[in-house]
Parts: sequence; C-alpha cells; structure tokens
Amino acid sequence: MNKRMKTLALSSAMLMSLAACSQAAGGNVEDVKKAFLNHFPGKQVKSVSATPVKGIYELVVDGRQVVYVNSDASYLFVGDLIDAKNKESLTEKKMAELSKVDFNALPFQYAFKDVRGKGERKMAVFTDPDCPFCKKLERESLKDIDNVTIYTFLYPLTQLHPDAMRKSKQIWCSADKAAAWTAFMRDGKPLSGPDNCDTPLDKIQALGEKMGITGTPALVFANGRMVPARSTAATSSSC
Repeated sequence: MNKRMKTLALSSAMLMSLAACSQAAGGNVEDVKKAFLNHFPGKQVKSVSATPVKGIYELVVDGRQVVYVNSDASYLFVGDLIDAKNKESLTEKKMAELSKVDFNALPFQYAFKDVRGKGERKMAVFTDPDCPFCKKLERESLKDIDNVTIYTFLYPLTQLHPDAMRKSKQIWCSADKAAAWTAFMRDGKPLSGPDNCDTPLDKIQALGEKMGITGTPALVFANGRMVPARSTAATSSSC
C-alpha cells in the first residue's frame, strides 16, 4: 500500500471512529464551539462548520489551524480530511483559503525590490539571511527567473538564527539593498556595512505574524496564493 493510500485509510478509519462516538442527535455549530472551548478554554475559535462526514465538524482555531471534532468535542482529529472520491484534501483546500493574501495591500515600502526584464510578474518573499532554505531558493530557484519583480521582506527568525537580525539590519542599511542581499545570499560575500539605521523589521515581524508566517522562505504571488518554497518546482510553477 503506497503512502497516500495509507494516509487515506488511516484518515478514514479515524474519522469513522470519531463519527461513531458523536452524539446521536448531532449538534449545531454554536454547541460544538462551546463544547470545544470547554475542553480547550485557551483557544481562539475563528469558525466552525460541518464537514461532509456526518457528526464531524471543522474548526479554525488560533488564526489558521484546522482541526476536526465530533459534536461534543470529546474527540479531536488533527490531520488531512481527504475526499476519497475526488482524491482531494479538504484540509489543504481550507488552508489555502485561509492563507490567501491581498497582494496589492502588502506594505511594499517595507521591502526592497529586484526588477528583472520588464518585471511584469510579481511576487513577494519573506526571508531570513541565515535560513539555509532561503539561500537555496536564491541560488537555485530565483536565480534564472526573468520578467519578474521580486519584493523581499526581511523576516529574521531570531529564535533559530540569533545573528539574523543584525545581518538583516546590515542589508537594510546598505545603499543598494537588493545588491547587498544578492551578494550575500547567492555569492556568499560577507556583509560589512552598518547596522544602526532605522529599519522596518519590527513592522515586518508583526505583519508576518498576522499573516501566519512561521517559517522561511514564504512566497506570496500576485494572485494571493502564499506558499512555503523549498524547491524549484514550488517557485517556477507558481510565478
């Protein structure tokens, strides 16, 4: 049995077990929400909706996390809810909906841009100078893309990379931010400029947290789609 079918079988088995444990009379969304908060009082519930599986409800909690519960929330399921007939993950579909961004509303004054060719295609990248996946993205995936405008938002993950904030400040304080970024990330040249100018890094951090960005790199495309990009395929197929 391949991995996808194993996942499907496991998901189906778990959901059937949960449905069997649901109250016979079912429940409405307000009852489900109250029951969930009784079990998890510290959570923020954004929405509750019924799923195609009888007795199972979808909850969006703490902004962007999708979980599933039975009608009295005595059982909770975290994982993919898969439509077996259409071979579609309803969880991924919901996550894509939650992650959609109004691209034109992004505060581009907090980013520096790299215009290639006519720059007709547009994308934004939230990135960390000490993130190995970000360097891989720059060296392999973004290197040869043409006719694009790339807006780079410096988003240092200081818990993982303690020196990333200083480097981000050095890049922002450079006379040519895009050139300094490219030289450091793609060519491996050390940063040598000042790090004491005014920067928008705190504002970018707040923006990223609001958008639910917990890792780098994160790409946002002009159609509002936001995806993590750790491969060439993820970038070239979307841009």
